[in-house]
Amino acid sequence: MSVTTGHSQARRAQTERANAEREVIVSRYTGLQRVNHWITAGLFTLLGISGLAMFSPYLFFLTGLFGGGQATRAIHPWLGCGLAASFFLLFIRFWLLNIPNRDDVLWMLRIGDIVRNKHDRLPPLGKYNAGQKGVFWSQTALIGIMFCSGLVIWDQYFFAFTSIEQKRIAVLAHSVAAIFSIAIILVHIYAGLWIRGTTRAMIRGNVTGGWAIRHHRKWFYKQAATYGEVRRDKHGGH
Repeated sequence: MSVTTGHSQARRAQTERANAEREVIVSRYTGLQRVNHWITAGLFTLLGISGLAMFSPYLFFLTGLFGGGQATRAIHPWLGCGLAASFFLLFIRFWLLNIPNRDDVLWMLRIGDIVRNKHDRLPPLGKYNAGQKGVFWSQTALIGIMFCSGLVIWDQYFFAFTSIEQKRIAVLAHSVAAIFSIAIILVHIYAGLWIRGTTRAMIRGNVTGGWAIRHHRKWFYKQAATYGEVRRDKHGGH
């Protein structure tokens, strides 16, 4: 073997190793979408804490985070308005991607494989699976209920527009919707932590190609073919 051939093979091997070390990266969320998401998450957290503080005397100590009971009562509805506005922007951005389809039915029928982490047996999916769509639409309904019922019981501005009976119904609807909404978000957070690589999407705005193919194959190929939002990260990483 000549020296030239040996150098050529060495360079080729070095190039192949360099390519192998590079991780395929897929863009999943823009910076504005991530900011919108985290503002919504932050407002939801503050609302949950302030709402629970007023819901039970055992949690009243949480009002200290907002400056006391009266301050908490005054701040809570304004936080609700902020959440409604922020979530509305999320809804406008993502509602079309969350319309259920046949793939979601197949995904639900194989829920056992999901629990056992056998994602290779699941059907190819678009950007969101049935579980994510369920969170999206349930939160849309629950936040809508909480916002409307919250206006009814916001006595500072709307006391004269509703009766006592209507206020009682609104308090009940508001409380029940809040409990369900908090429970769903807790499941949403757990799922995001359980499926490795998911939180990266909302922190860094992208996911690895392996993650995309494993969990959202249809979306991955559409991104690669339509938008070309696939690149190689020379630093690798997951």
